[in-house]
Amino acid sequence: MGQQQLAETLESIKSYAVQHHVPIMEEQGIDELTQLLDQQKPASILEIGAAIGFSAIKMAQALPVCKIDTIERDDSRFGQAEKFILESGYGERIRIFHADALEMDFSVLQPSYDAIFIDAAKGQYERFFEKYETLLPEGGIIYCDNMLMHGMADQPLADIPRRKRTMIRNIKKFREQMMANPLYDVQLLPVGDGIMVCKKKSQ
Repeated sequence: MGQQQLAETLESIKSYAVQHHVPIMEEQGIDELTQLLDQQKPASILEIGAAIGFSAIKMAQALPVCKIDTIERDDSRFGQAEKFILESGYGERIRIFHADALEMDFSVLQPSYDAIFIDAAKGQYERFFEKYETLLPEGGIIYCDNMLMHGMADQPLADIPRRKRTMIRNIKKFREQMMANPLYDVQLLPVGDGIMVCKKKSQ
């Protein structure tokens, strides 16, 4: 399949996301992420939270030889992601797993990944990180999206809608913990909705 098919698939994903209220990465955020990945040049990526496949396809487009595994628990999103990934022409390089990432059986995954991208349930980032960092070698990088939460993550909790306070509190706590984590070099980039880049130090 050629570039025309890929372009049409990406447009279909964007249209579907708008119509069905599925959050996908903002253009600025995905552009920054793919630039960071192009600098790192990982041979393998694990994505936590496929949604409908947009970011996995964009990563495959940016990294022509990279293998990508991605996990999605929602039934309808998984089905759409599977369809879009096949349509994109990247079905041989992207494997999608229908599972809850917090309960995922590692035996079906690779033993390690050069990069891990977390873009799933916002209040669970700390738990995702703790579970999956075991698959990251020294020098590997974990990228975390949505670290600014449309500016809410830097507002006083009293100004946040009550239903979102636990999620925002968890994101703030996770950010602070990572900034102080002696095992990682961490940068918070104010692009898109905020990308945190966590590089595992050599021990």
